[in-house]
Amino acid sequence: MTDSVQYRATGRRKTSVARVILRPGSGKMTVNRRDFEGYFPSDAMRMEVRQPLAATETDGQFDIFILAHGGGIHGQAGAARHGIARALLVFNPELRPKLRQGGFLTRDPRAKERKKYGQKGARKRFQFSKR
Repeated sequence: MTDSVQYRATGRRKTSVARVILRPGSGKMTVNRRDFEGYFPSDAMRMEVRQPLAATETDGQFDIFILAHGGGIHGQAGAARHGIARALLVFNPELRPKLRQGGFLTRDPRAKERKKYGQKGARKRFQFSKR
C-alpha cells in the first residue's frame, strides 16, 4: 500500500478532521474507502473539495485518499479541502501564493457556540414576562 512517493496532510473544519494522502496518479478520489461521488452527494460539495486542485492546476495529477471523521458531511467537505491544500504544499511549496490567495490554507475557525446554562440555547433566552 505504501508507494515510493506520497504527500500527507490533515485538514480541519468545525468538528471534522480529514487525513489526506496524495499519490501521483490519474485523479481518482476515495473518501473513507468509498467512491468520491457516492460520499459527497451534491455537486457543490464535490466542487468545494476540488477547489485547491483547480486553483493550482493539478487536477487529474494525483490519486487522493481521504479519511474523514467527525461532524457532518459539509464539515468533512471543508476539512477535505483544507487537507488537500496542505498536502499540495508538501508536494510543492511554491504553490503557497495561489493557495493563500484562494483562502484554502486558512482553517475556518467558525464552530457551533455552546449552550449556556439557564438559557434555551447559545443566545436564545426564555420568554420574559413582566407580570
